[in-house]
Formats: sequence, C-alpha cells, structure tokens
Amino acid sequence: MLLDKDTDLGIIQSPLNYTGGKFKLLPQILPLFPKNIDIFVDLFCGGANVGVNVKSNRTILNDTDDNLTYLFNMFKNLGSDFLPLVDEIIEKYQLSQSSKYGYDYYNCDSNTGLAPYNKDKFLKLRDDFNNSKDIGYYHYAMLYTLILYSFNNQIRFNSNGHFNLPVGKRDYNEKMKQKLQKFIDRLKEKDYKFSNQDFRDFDISTLNSNSFVYADPPYLITCATYNEQGGWNETDERDLLDFLNDLHRNNIKFALSNVLRSKGKENSILIDWIQRNSDKYKVINLNYSYNNSNYQTKNKNEITEEVLIINYGVQ
Repeated sequence: MLLDKDTDLGIIQSPLNYTGGKFKLLPQILPLFPKNIDIFVDLFCGGANVGVNVKSNRTILNDTDDNLTYLFNMFKNLGSDFLPLVDEIIEKYQLSQSSKYGYDYYNCDSNTGLAPYNKDKFLKLRDDFNNSKDIGYYHYAMLYTLILYSFNNQIRFNSNGHFNLPVGKRDYNEKMKQKLQKFIDRLKEKDYKFSNQDFRDFDISTLNSNSFVYADPPYLITCATYNEQGGWNETDERDLLDFLNDLHRNNIKFALSNVLRSKGKENSILIDWIQRNSDKYKVINLNYSYNNSNYQTKNKNEITEEVLIINYGVQ
C-alpha cells in the first residue's frame, strides 16, 4: 500500500481553505523554525495549516475571527462525531453527493460543476445559518457545510457578520472527508489551545525563552479578501512590528511571514523596519507565488517577493 506523500512527513492539510494559507510553503518554512519548542503561538492562525504541523509541547492557535475558534473547538470536542452532523445537514437540505451518486444523477457534469443543482438549496442553508439564534455545535456544523459547498471552499462574512459567499461548483467528497478526519485526529492528539485575541492584547508574559511565535498577518500591500474593507492598515502594521520588537526584547523567538514587494507596490514600513533592525533580524526569501497562472511573469513589477523574517539563528 502506498502512503500519502504527506503521511511520512507528518504533514496534514487544513480542511479550511483560508485566504493566504501557507500549506504549499510548509516544506520551506518548517525547517527554518527553531527546534525543541515549548509553547508555539500561531498568532494569525487562519486555517491553521502552520499551527497543526509544528512540533511543540503546547500550541496556541489564535485568530480574531471567532468563527474559526468555535470551529476548531467543535472539531476537537466532538471528534469523529462531527462528521455525521455534516452528513445530516447535507441530507436535510438535499445538497448533492456526487461521490455517492455521480454527476448525471443531478443533471450536471464535472466541467460545469454542481452549482445549478445546489444553488437554491445552498442559499436556503445560508439563510438559515445567518438567521440562526441557537449558537451551538449544530450551528457551526451548518457553517462548515456552507464552506464545503461555497465558492472555492472559502470563508467570508460581511460587515453584519453574515456568511456571504455564493455556491461553488463542487461538493463534499471522500478526499475532503479524509482531510477533515486527519485534522480532527491531530487536534485531539496534541495539546492545542484556541485563542480569539487581537495580537495587541496577547499576553507575552505567559511565554518563555523556549516559546516561538509565528506571525502571518494580512499583507498590507495585497488585496486579499481579509484586507478589502480596511481590515489591515498602516497602524496595524506598525503595531505588529512593535509587538515583534517586544518579543525580541523578552528573548522570545519569532518568525514573520510577509511580502516586501508585490505587483509594483512596496511595503516601505516593513522594509524600513528591516533596515533599522538588520543587526538583529534575518530576512529569508521564499520561492512561492500565490499567482495561479501557468505562465512565467514577464514583468518584474508583477513578481511577489515573499519573505520570512526571523530573530534567531537557524539550527
């Protein structure tokens, strides 16, 4: 029997397709992290692709999106009992199950996808979720089912806190189910704490010299979903850099993921901070672009210069 290529590495992928997720960068960044970590903090955890793949005695998954915190708690507390909840919701709203019945059953094909069949049913589920007053396990099982059937399996809420993604082309399949099960197993087998704090409120006095903080904030100069409505601004950027300086003064190791330049824009605040702290912090260039195009970028101004900035020596 052939092993999954990630199994022997112990690397698993999050079942949440969160904007800016670092799964594809893990082979590059994990070897650059410190060894023998006591407390690992994933400060902007998103889908937790990094947090669940770092070896530590204890891991804190922190994010300001309380929906993520509730989902992670539910995964850990319910374990495998969560999966039947998803199946129940799919049956209740009569959403497609193409892995079970095939595309023809729904008068759809794999090229155009299942959106024509699922659209009305998805919108009914979305409305019920957004109007739900009972904020319990079932509520968040509804949210996860929405994510499964939404555009690109992503998470997005409007300013009123309502889930507002449209229906997607695909549905819940065996691969996604296995990904979810592996993620749940990982959450249950290790010491994970879920935190829902602004980084400025994070109490670093709870950390020690064997702690390690990984920061993957919204990128100031890119236009990802999380940054479209002023979600991350220059004040946030400066406050985060001050926070990292604070960690360094307290002998706590950190790594910051960010981009220096992208599509003709430059993060001058970050570049200036790097230059002022060049005696303390090291910049490592990463070879990855979030551009999904199949062609090489001809214009250098369109290249994204992604980096990892660390305050320790790589072992």
